[in-house]
Amino acid sequence: MQQWEPELVYSQGLQSIDAERALLLSFPVICYAHVYQGTCATGRKCHSFPEPRPCHRTFGPMCLALHYPRRCGGLNPLRALEMYRSQSRRNACLPQYESILVASTAMQHEFARHGIQNDKLHLVPLPNLDARPGVRLPEARPLAENILFVGRLTDLKGVDYLIRAVPKAAERLARPLRLTIAGDGPGRTWLQELAARLSVPAHFSGWLQPDAKYEAMRQADLLAVPSLWPEPFGLVGIEAGSMGLPAVGFAVGGIPDWLLAGRTGEIAPGDPPSVGGLADAIVRALQDRTHYLQLRREAFQASRRFTLEVHMAQLETLFGKAARHAAPLQPRLANLTI
Repeated sequence: MQQWEPELVYSQGLQSIDAERALLLSFPVICYAHVYQGTCATGRKCHSFPEPRPCHRTFGPMCLALHYPRRCGGLNPLRALEMYRSQSRRNACLPQYESILVASTAMQHEFARHGIQNDKLHLVPLPNLDARPGVRLPEARPLAENILFVGRLTDLKGVDYLIRAVPKAAERLARPLRLTIAGDGPGRTWLQELAARLSVPAHFSGWLQPDAKYEAMRQADLLAVPSLWPEPFGLVGIEAGSMGLPAVGFAVGGIPDWLLAGRTGEIAPGDPPSVGGLADAIVRALQDRTHYLQLRREAFQASRRFTLEVHMAQLETLFGKAARHAAPLQPRLANLTI
């Protein structure tokens, strides 16, 4: 890379901190912060005890002190110390970037809280790479009473909340509801057992290829995004919206950027999230057909904003500005802690 002499490096968050720091020592770097790098000791930005809820703390020594009481990332003290040290190194890198790009206003506030100035912090939402200009809203059809989840089956994705919310919503709607759960992960077995125990009709399809995923979206009435942790963005909601599929979920992280209450879907309080709140959102979305059809239309229209063309135009502007105004190398080297 030094032989190539790039004018600018666009980093997507390398796994190796040493590699990231080496880039900062040699080149002006723009970072796209897909996750909570340098702002959270565990990367989850979520407490697990006494109940799951988003964490709004600024990264620092108290994160390590609260790791065990809040169950932020497991109970192994050596692992907790290792994660804290790793994120401390990433935190020290943050001021050295030419710019930090983020996908949502929640992430923008997160990095601003950690000292990144407005002129270096830019909101650049992720694009729906499958979007096609001119695609029409799919024709409305009778409700299939089918709610779709797409994602990895882990504790903070909230699928257990969804499974518990479905029978509550079905009872209030006075009609059956079923789940399609497209994804896999370490929680699959116990989620299947939970659905069976509560007699919730749930089909666990495993991961779906893109065509099959979009077909599942065509067949569903709602997308559920019941994440308990503050998702940095939640691109699956945009993908669903492009199919005219509204969503329900908790108001955490970047989800409220595209899940607009009463417009592109229905949203439940997320601090803390609750089964009852999610059931209420499902009922609001499905109980009135006129309202539901309006949700479909607005979800579709909102998804049109997240195009590759818009994303690339933002990147080109920011890249050009950074290349013209990148700080000289020596002052940056002097300020970077080795």
